[in-house]
Amino acid sequence: MKNASDLREEVDSWRAFNQHLHDLTELARLDDESLRGELETEIAKLEADLERRSFTAMLSGPYDHDDAILAIHAGAGGTDSQDWAEMLQRMYLRWAESRGFDTEILDLTAGEEAGIKSVTIAVSGKYAFGYLRSEKGVHRLVRLSPFDAAHRRHTSFALIEVLPQVTMDEADIEINPGDIKLDVFRSSGAGGQNVQKNSTAVRITHIPTGIVVTCQNERSQTQNREFAMRILRARLLELKQAEKEEERAILRGEYTKAEWGSQIRSYVLHPYQMVKDHRTDHETGNTQAVLDGELDSFMEAYLRAAK
Repeated sequence: MKNASDLREEVDSWRAFNQHLHDLTELARLDDESLRGELETEIAKLEADLERRSFTAMLSGPYDHDDAILAIHAGAGGTDSQDWAEMLQRMYLRWAESRGFDTEILDLTAGEEAGIKSVTIAVSGKYAFGYLRSEKGVHRLVRLSPFDAAHRRHTSFALIEVLPQVTMDEADIEINPGDIKLDVFRSSGAGGQNVQKNSTAVRITHIPTGIVVTCQNERSQTQNREFAMRILRARLLELKQAEKEEERAILRGEYTKAEWGSQIRSYVLHPYQMVKDHRTDHETGNTQAVLDGELDSFMEAYLRAAK
């Protein structure tokens, strides 16, 4: 029913677009000079709509229409990298908010002094995974460190993971109950009333692959286990797809191992201001806007280049 509803909405949208185009064509044939201003305005709207549809048509991957799971991990750089991971968390939450997407923090590990070590966020909205898959990789920050007494320039790294929120019937992934180890524990909190009194947090270990998933949102143990299983299925699906890509790349003779440090994007705050994507060469000098969530131009540049 969901698939039928989505398809019906898509078809109805194109029919409305076609009708709008037909109506404008009929008005133009009247050759009435008094209608020129209205026609120019409506044609501009139509062109903008067509551009948006052209871009959306690129989101045609098997999971592009799905919700997404976004994970951020602080890398090399100590406290600076943990602060950078928290800056990225804010950036993606702002981006999701601007698009009207719903977000929920499923798991968060705070840093010792500042920032976060890692966070896992559920992002729900149409084409959430299609847009966010452009963000997967290592993100590098260059700035004057606020945690360095000498105020020297530091380089920090954080890893972004993006997974589709696949349900049991969507993914061709089977999980043998005997292959998983389930642990429950109390959710960590800020202390006081925020400390979880019951063991609702869940840790699932997939024994064959060694993949470990935790979910410690302040919900019931059943809900946390369900979401942890969903994340595990997404990680196993990613692993399966990566193996296929690796096999294809080896056959083509162009396989290179993806290692830490090969950043996809750099955010430079000193000695100049610039954000540059190294895959597409798309860049902007308005670093604050990007850190406030204005990521669409980078996502579009990547998706167009990938096509």
